Amino acid sequence: MRKTPAIAFAAALAAGAVSDSGASADESSDRTLLFRSHTVAEVEAGILALPTAPISASNRGGSTPLGTVGNGDATLMTGVHVLYRATREWAIGAGATFAPFPTSDPNAGTAALSRSHSRGYLTLGGEGRYFPLQTRWLQGWIGANAGGVIVADRFTTNGLVAVPSLLGDNTVTVSTEGLSLGAQAGLDYIITDRFVVGLAFRADWWVLPKQKPFSDESSCDPILDCPTLTGSVAAFEASLTFGYRIPL
Repeated sequence: MRKTPAIAFAAALAAGAVSDSGASADESSDRTLLFRSHTVAEVEAGILALPTAPISASNRGGSTPLGTVGNGDATLMTGVHVLYRATREWAIGAGATFAPFPTSDPNAGTAALSRSHSRGYLTLGGEGRYFPLQTRWLQGWIGANAGGVIVADRFTTNGLVAVPSLLGDNTVTVSTEGLSLGAQAGLDYIITDRFVVGLAFRADWWVLPKQKPFSDESSCDPILDCPTLTGSVAAFEASLTFGYRIPL
């Protein structure tokens, strides 16, 4: 059957409409994925290592699911980050990390007094990320972070007779607060428009006050349990991340 000019023209318009519709769908998908402003809620789990700061002279390498790491302290680190990605290239936000199972040294006391010592870490701060690498499924980013760090030294006396909590307990916590500055980088794999998994690496510089026993600025307790981290401390973290994207 021979097509009339009118029928041929209508068929051409229909084919163009289908093609434009497919292109629009692809473009819309790409815009949802990378180009639209969105918020990302991200959780992480990894290993924190302080290569120059062992918990004690006899306990080096810390304790992680992978075993000991280096000659300093190392422990499992978890965290959460909330980021606002206003453009395709830039994102800003805030985050917090926490060591849920700090390394413990059961031989921190003396022959006359059996004690154990553990050291926990908490960081809070802001961060910015730049995305120089972007494909349909992969994103590479670099960034910087700044905030505060709290180091908690816990000293526990072993073998004491249990008493009511009203009379106290056998654990003393000495905390130190300082500043944290660092650089970070990561690689994300986009599973769907909403879910992202990736790797993150961070190198931080902690600046903690130096303690002077018996001074007004000291954080030591009356029996001279003092903070074990002072001055400048290098901290490194490698973690797995899982993010949920919320387009705006």
